[in-house]
Amino acid sequence: MNLMRYPPDHKQTTRRRILEAAGQAFRERGVAETGVDEVMRRAGLTHGGFYAHFRDKTELVAEACAAAFDAAVPNLERIAALPTPAARARLLIDSYLATRHRDNRGSGCMVVAVAADMARLTGAAREGYSRGFAQHIERLCGALRLSDDAETNRVRVTHLMSSLVGALLFARAISDPAQSGAILHSMRRCLRAEFGDGPAGTRSTVAAREFFPAS
Repeated sequence: MNLMRYPPDHKQTTRRRILEAAGQAFRERGVAETGVDEVMRRAGLTHGGFYAHFRDKTELVAEACAAAFDAAVPNLERIAALPTPAARARLLIDSYLATRHRDNRGSGCMVVAVAADMARLTGAAREGYSRGFAQHIERLCGALRLSDDAETNRVRVTHLMSSLVGALLFARAISDPAQSGAILHSMRRCLRAEFGDGPAGTRSTVAAREFFPAS
């Protein structure tokens, strides 16, 4: 009898497909509204295959969030390469508060997409998200370097990130495109003035294409 042979990395490749599909689904629909069936359908796999990779949805949530935070590293490296704190802050502000990021939930920031869900969860899913989020903040602190003092840097980075997440959440919640766009525009101006030494021209469109590609 001929047995189907898979390449040595088949299981890891399949696992990555599931995690990517889960990350996209969680961003678009939320954790509570996304079942295992939906994730596996997006990954092009059957429901039964799920349990060869994960014990349950809780483990999937924790690992998908960790994978999403890890996927942000190249963007943070681009920020870190800029020469001044103002330039680094502007790139983050312009990319995060772009209409492209607002409209493409599936490829956007995991923080704004699932934080409300996580506040309602307990156990491994929330613990896994919390670990990933804490590491993400550490990476942001290292990339942005808004102050030479470590504690001041952490406070400023946390303040900036909280402002970005809140502004994007508001913009996504409003159905009127003009009003939503006005929130993004006004918050970009406010945060550039506070962190980025004023306007940044037309960088937001370019930055958004690089950071948050269409899903």
